[in-house]
Amino acid sequence: MDLYNYKRRKSSEVKIGNTPLGGDNPIRLQSMTNTSTLDTGASVAQIIKIIENGADYVRLTAQGERESVNLANIRQAVRDAGYDTPLVADIHFNPKAADAAALNVEKVRINPGNYVDSARTFKSLEYTDEEYLQEIEKIRVRFVPFINLCKENNTAIRIGVNHGSLSDRIMSRYGDTPEGMVESCMEFLRISVAEQFYNVVISIKASNTVVMVRTVRLLVKAMEKEGMTFPLHLGVTEAGEGEDGRIKSALGIGALLSDGIGDTIRVSLSEAPQLEVPVAAKLVNYITSRANHPEIEGPSDPLYDPYNITGRDTSPVNNIGGSHLPVVIADMSNHIIEDINSNIKESLLKYPLDYVYIGNHSADDVDFENIIVNYNNFDTHCSEKNIYRLYNVKQLNELRESNDDLSFLSLTYDDYKSHRAEIASLKKCVLVAKSGNINIPGELRAFALTLEKDAVTLPLIYHGNYNEPNIENLQVKYASDLGSCLIDRLINGLSLHNDNDRISPATLVSLEFSTLQAARLRITKTEYISCPGCGRTLFDLESTIAKVKHATSHLTGLKIGIMGCIVNGPGEMADADYGYVGAGRGKISLYKNKECVEKNIPEAEAVDKLIELIKKYGDM
Repeated sequence: MDLYNYKRRKSSEVKIGNTPLGGDNPIRLQSMTNTSTLDTGASVAQIIKIIENGADYVRLTAQGERESVNLANIRQAVRDAGYDTPLVADIHFNPKAADAAALNVEKVRINPGNYVDSARTFKSLEYTDEEYLQEIEKIRVRFVPFINLCKENNTAIRIGVNHGSLSDRIMSRYGDTPEGMVESCMEFLRISVAEQFYNVVISIKASNTVVMVRTVRLLVKAMEKEGMTFPLHLGVTEAGEGEDGRIKSALGIGALLSDGIGDTIRVSLSEAPQLEVPVAAKLVNYITSRANHPEIEGPSDPLYDPYNITGRDTSPVNNIGGSHLPVVIADMSNHIIEDINSNIKESLLKYPLDYVYIGNHSADDVDFENIIVNYNNFDTHCSEKNIYRLYNVKQLNELRESNDDLSFLSLTYDDYKSHRAEIASLKKCVLVAKSGNINIPGELRAFALTLEKDAVTLPLIYHGNYNEPNIENLQVKYASDLGSCLIDRLINGLSLHNDNDRISPATLVSLEFSTLQAARLRITKTEYISCPGCGRTLFDLESTIAKVKHATSHLTGLKIGIMGCIVNGPGEMADADYGYVGAGRGKISLYKNKECVEKNIPEAEAVDKLIELIKKYGDM
């Protein structure tokens, strides 16, 4: 991949009905129904909603052969209604259901973690090399007849690896690692290639954005090593809903799309499935608009490895850089003092705000201690507050002559390249990067890696400047712009300015902190790992999430999983503190870490039981 310039990875084309994927085709959008696949009418109605919202493919779960057989009725009804969008079957645990589905839809997703291997139980297994090869042979014996069925029926296959459903076999040999996820996928790809079946799409997903991005990068590298160019389906599993779901998805998917990786995406939200598609469209349109952007030059041999994330070493200045958590600067410079103070108060109710930038306002009037002002407006008499100056490159001489314990320098990547020597000599200064290039991730990465190559260890903050009246647009753009640099640990803080005053400064602060949390860099609120729901979900997911959030949103740092079923539930919740998992119609099982501690609780009692469990272990 080009580290600095947007260019799509060249993948092979896969035939999926009348909507081919990969190659020179546009990045495709998709979603998944949450109706029972045995309910033809409800499934068809929801499929049509999803299609009319812009989806190129629609997926349905098929737990068993009955559901797979009924896909034929659903597809016929969709075609009779005038829609020719390809349908996809989602299969777990049941190869016979996959066989049946191959006759009735355009693509079948199988999960390597449970296609032949038993469901994940977190048991440690031991194999000799010979025994391990015998397990691979079991996969080949079962998978090849399915490939032949797909060949005969022009059906595509998606090999869909999920972090939450790796088999105990893979876990025992590779651990719960990106390398294990990649090998789980490659086992099936090697069989496909050996059988000369190339109508294959791959997905490799996780709810942890850092794991997801690193794993996909490793998969691309592994495929290149073996001469494979299969197209990729991208997604962040269990991303959640609302602001968190959109930011987490945009950050993880956007990090990969920005590097040209990805041929189709699904934004998985715990909301009505048709609402996923417009968010996905915004993300794809924003990133693909970078094509043919002004070229960005960065170090040809950077001290950077996208497969082993170590971050950029920086020297701490006050509480910025070094081993400190990334800071958040609230940019309130274009608001009146009354609005600044009310938004500071609102922000502090939820977040540990670090700095407030007020531009040319007087610090005397601002109800906060750590204030950044423009250099020409420095107010020295306000001694009870910490007031710091923001310089620009025209004021470099003044900055170099100052004795500030902490100062900020606003500049672009081109500014840095024009003033390398002067900036390298600075002490106790934090660089605040701006970008005028449409490819913000590429320029920001080039800036950070150039600093590293030049052995300049000053902390680097990204100052985003947008003009968005719509918060969802801003969430998608901001999180995707920052995805790769946050996941690669290349910057030390955030500042966000939005020219449109329809979005309040307090909302911008929330966006900054939520973006850092999505990148697993700074945890400032409860972490919810919630699935989007599907036909396997047998309780009202959206109302349950609302109830759980209402009771637990004050538990900063606690991770709570809310999962529709056991397919990915226990696995994706492996690092969660507590889990709420669908066990059957109207029945819920509760988890403490990986252990199921209460089974088959009536749904009406389950949220209260979860709260009791959290209290029992002293976390509430």
